[in-house]
Amino acid sequence: LHAAAMQTLNAKTMMRSSQRPASVRAAPAARRRMVAVRAMKKVMISGAPAAGKGTQCANIVTKYGLVHISVGDLLREEVKNGTPAGTAAKEFMDAGKLVPDSVVVDMVKSRLAQPDVQASGWLLDGYPRSASQAEAIEKVDIRPDVFLLINVPDEILIERVVGRRLDPQTGDIYHLKFRPPPAEIVDRLQQRSDDTEEKATVRLQTYKANVDAVVGYYKSVLAEVDGNRAMDAVFADCCSAIDAASK
Repeated sequence: LHAAAMQTLNAKTMMRSSQRPASVRAAPAARRRMVAVRAMKKVMISGAPAAGKGTQCANIVTKYGLVHISVGDLLREEVKNGTPAGTAAKEFMDAGKLVPDSVVVDMVKSRLAQPDVQASGWLLDGYPRSASQAEAIEKVDIRPDVFLLINVPDEILIERVVGRRLDPQTGDIYHLKFRPPPAEIVDRLQQRSDDTEEKATVRLQTYKANVDAVVGYYKSVLAEVDGNRAMDAVFADCCSAIDAASK
């Protein structure tokens, strides 16, 4: 008798469910889709040359599965593939001129619309670099959930740059102080031509001349990170900022 009653109750429950409007029955699935869209992470990261941005980008991509987008790499890829934006950029590059913001923005907008980015989220590395670039991408609704700014004192940045050495045989990068090379390979190491104190200072001045204007566009989502610490500590702060922005 108990089993029969349960069967009757289940049948009534199924009947009531089947009689609901399709929109109501589909609501849970729709909510799941909405949650998935909201969960897509959008991150920008900026830092002066030698601030350790490259290391943090690699760590962020590994942990969160975001698509890493470097505008320099994107520009070279678009030119190589002969896309409309790449062809337009090549004309300026061949003429020795800067590629206009409008062309770069088209590239970035197109890349962010690709399925892998839409599915996984994005990490925009070192872009925008100027107020005009920030304004240009704002106009096409490209905006991050969080803008990570890695800060390192000027004298530490210069020290990091000047002490870098490249192993031409393996491509490995060492630092005379922070990551000393094995004694047996020291003699073959090379210093890049732009890793001098003079050129590093110029690059740093260029960065500082633009970063304040860029940050002004992202004050509401800005997360400043002390980059003058162990890489793991810097990464932990980056993760905290990303996680907080995703809630």
